[in-house]
Amino acid sequence: MVNKKKNDTAHERILIAAKKVFFLKGMAGARMQDIADEAGINKALLHYYFRNKEKLFELIFKEASNQFFPKIADIIDSDIPLFEKIESFCSEYIDMMQQNAYLPLFVLNEVNKQPHRFRERFWKNREFLFSKFVGQIEMEIKNRKIKPVSPAHLFINMISMCIFPFIAKPMMMMSSGMDELQFRDFMDQRKTEIPKFIIESIKR
Repeated sequence: MVNKKKNDTAHERILIAAKKVFFLKGMAGARMQDIADEAGINKALLHYYFRNKEKLFELIFKEASNQFFPKIADIIDSDIPLFEKIESFCSEYIDMMQQNAYLPLFVLNEVNKQPHRFRERFWKNREFLFSKFVGQIEMEIKNRKIKPVSPAHLFINMISMCIFPFIAKPMMMMSSGMDELQFRDFMDQRKTEIPKFIIESIKR
């Protein structure tokens, strides 16, 4: 009889290793041998738990997607005022990136590679979420609270201003002389600086 505790430990080690390998190399670049090596097990044991790379990737990707998209969707779909929504979105997004900088990049990269597969398996019944955000912006424009602005451009501005410093982190740290703690402090400041900049640019 196989020891259940030992089984659970091996399974957990595989998931941790797979997450690291997939986050670094993506679905296409990762190999089962890479995952086995990272987990410190032989390939046969890895195949005992997961028959193939696709099954393991789907599990890791689903977990990552469930961490990434619901947080964003909950804010975008909420009934809070638009300016508060922009503030909450930027703060939550930066928090998420600081906790795991690979997560959004990994998810978005894989979505871009396989958009139809992602839509079919992970995005069913969620297409409506952004309709509320669009309607809210259109209403604020109609009420003359904000200038005419494209909802798509506004959303892309919110995401890109949050994510770019993490993409450019090595370059920023090298050119500015920041250390890890200073970079974290800088991003904490951006939780207020980004929404302030965006809100000032659209409000009347």
